[in-house]
Amino acid sequence: MTANTPFQENIDRAEGYLSRFAANTTGHYINGEWLPAEGAETFDNIEPAANTSLGKIVAGTAEDMDRACEAAESAFEAWSEMPGAARKKLLIHFADLIEKRADEIALVESSDCGQAIRFMKQAAIRGAANFRFFADKAPESRNGLSLFQDNHTNFTVRSPIGPVGIITPWNTPFMLATWKIAPALAAGCTIVHKPAELSPLSATLLAEISQEAGIPAGVWNMVHGFGETVGKRLTEHKAIKAVALVGETTTGSHIMRQAADTLKRVHFELGGKNPVIVFEDADFERALDAVVFMIYSLNGQRCTSSSRLLIQNSIRDKFLAAVKHRVEQLVVGHPLDPNTEVGPLVHQGHFEKVLSYFDAAVEEGATIAAGGHRREDLGAGNYVAPTLFTEANNRMRIAQEEIFGPVLTAIGFEDEQEAIALANDTEYGLSGYIWTGDTGRAMRMAQKVQAGMLWINSENNRNLPSPFGGMKMSGIGRDGGDYSFDFYMETKNVCIAHDTHNVPVLGR
Repeated sequence: MTANTPFQENIDRAEGYLSRFAANTTGHYINGEWLPAEGAETFDNIEPAANTSLGKIVAGTAEDMDRACEAAESAFEAWSEMPGAARKKLLIHFADLIEKRADEIALVESSDCGQAIRFMKQAAIRGAANFRFFADKAPESRNGLSLFQDNHTNFTVRSPIGPVGIITPWNTPFMLATWKIAPALAAGCTIVHKPAELSPLSATLLAEISQEAGIPAGVWNMVHGFGETVGKRLTEHKAIKAVALVGETTTGSHIMRQAADTLKRVHFELGGKNPVIVFEDADFERALDAVVFMIYSLNGQRCTSSSRLLIQNSIRDKFLAAVKHRVEQLVVGHPLDPNTEVGPLVHQGHFEKVLSYFDAAVEEGATIAAGGHRREDLGAGNYVAPTLFTEANNRMRIAQEEIFGPVLTAIGFEDEQEAIALANDTEYGLSGYIWTGDTGRAMRMAQKVQAGMLWINSENNRNLPSPFGGMKMSGIGRDGGDYSFDFYMETKNVCIAHDTHNVPVLGR
């Protein structure tokens, strides 16, 4: 590495952006103010490339969360009554500011969570697109339906539900935060954002942008800390009317219990053990590209990663040989290196969890065809060799449990019916991918595979108006387009008589 390489340039720029986090304790943003961090309990924000500290983060308390929830409650009436066109203008300005800080967002996010910079370059663009999309929908957010009958006309109107809690994960925190927060604000809700403690910096950038964009005080609140303290308080607080979570299935279960006493509405995007099903009549090279991309991009730390490869036996050996070759060629390295395809896993605890599946696979009789070890040559970071398991079956832990790393489990099948049975034989149901040249088969599979989202002859191609979410243990509810407003808004039906029907009479 020389002083003028793109890698070194990324390092230098990232250090410039990150220096303020190292020099100052990062605190909360509540009611339009950055709270002083003096005297507060803190924790180290550990970066995954070398397991060194990027700086101190305030560990929020229940009292901090109370202040944030009360601020959101106080600001709700004015924000909800603001005309949709005015909210649209603010949110478009917000998107402009995201794009203005795109370089900073990408480098900070990549450093904080270990995702390769080649993918994080799009984080700001995706985040801005989310805000622009929902900004455009803000003026129509209250629109409902008109339902005509002979003697009555029914129409529906929508109103924002109230202050909402947004809990986001550590894997792609910036983009997922915008995906949740943008529709909430467009609908007229105020928000309290609790980011993952393992990658908290992009949430701080978002809060700064909200202030710069002119989002009124109390509309956007952000509290750092741990799930068992501030997260728990957020899901229990009576001012919060709904909670949207992207995270683990077990976390969703905890939140359902915590939110029960106040009957909060909940929206969960949770775990997955998503199948990619490749039939013998599929376009071989396109399917190969998609299979490799959808598990090894983003370090395999993607809820929609296709972590189970169901491959038809007639092409199994040829296809797995091609996958193995690709896996062995993947470039593992520092997340800020433009050449890196797979970076370090987000933290040591998760790193150890992923490593534990290598022994489990061998114990249960699977073959490690590629990878299956730590990349010790890359230093003290959480680097795992991209891994391919073969000779597996659907009863193995590697086929049933969400590993959430650059690890693919391959299982053979004979025919369409067996492929469907294998795909559905899991407690999860987030997404699935089907590769076939047979249109009829694609339509049959689309009906029978149990998943909230299916892509036919495609990788995870996003369409913002379409519903995004899972079934079974993968979640509750849908994001995207008007589906988001269904969650963040209450629907009221109004029935108006035409004065032509007979009114029932009693006691005349």
